[in-house]
Amino acid sequence: MKEALDTVVGPGLLDAAVWLVALGLAMDAFAVSLGVGTTSLARSVRPVFRVSFHMGLFQGFMTLLGWVLGASIAPLIASFDHWIALVLLVIVGGRMVRSGLKEGEESYRNDPSRGGMLILLCVACSIDAMAVGLSLAVMNVDILASCLIIALVTLALSLVGLMGGSVLGSRFGKRMEVLGGLILIGIGVRILTSHLQ
Repeated sequence: MKEALDTVVGPGLLDAAVWLVALGLAMDAFAVSLGVGTTSLARSVRPVFRVSFHMGLFQGFMTLLGWVLGASIAPLIASFDHWIALVLLVIVGGRMVRSGLKEGEESYRNDPSRGGMLILLCVACSIDAMAVGLSLAVMNVDILASCLIIALVTLALSLVGLMGGSVLGSRFGKRMEVLGGLILIGIGVRILTSHLQ
């Protein structure tokens, strides 16, 4: 039965390890999306799609990049990739906290669903995917199918996070934007401490 399914959908799609890796990688994107969803700027359809699409795209691309560059690039940044993720998340989280503490109109230049802020979030969430791409090379899986799974799982969990954050933001207002920013900073700290142990 597995052989027949492998023929139809490809061997990478049925590898349980790939799905577990995808879920693991998508957890940071989910948590970040939850924080971003607390801002009123990420509550309409276009920004939500833009954030979730780019989260998935970056996660899949960085996995592929790690697989392609493998032995050359991933080991070079492995010793400090967690610091990069921390700095990026602190920058974005700090801006969200500052915006949430301001009275009156929100500042659209800090929109986490577009431009530089979106890129910072995506890179911070997907930097670990390079190392995962390297490990997938030794798992003998279909890398393109694996990257597609990782991208789609990340996209789906990002959507869930954005919608959950939006509900909280609508209910509790700008206080949730402050909390969202603190969540991003906390994720950065968690990434750092997990690498330093």
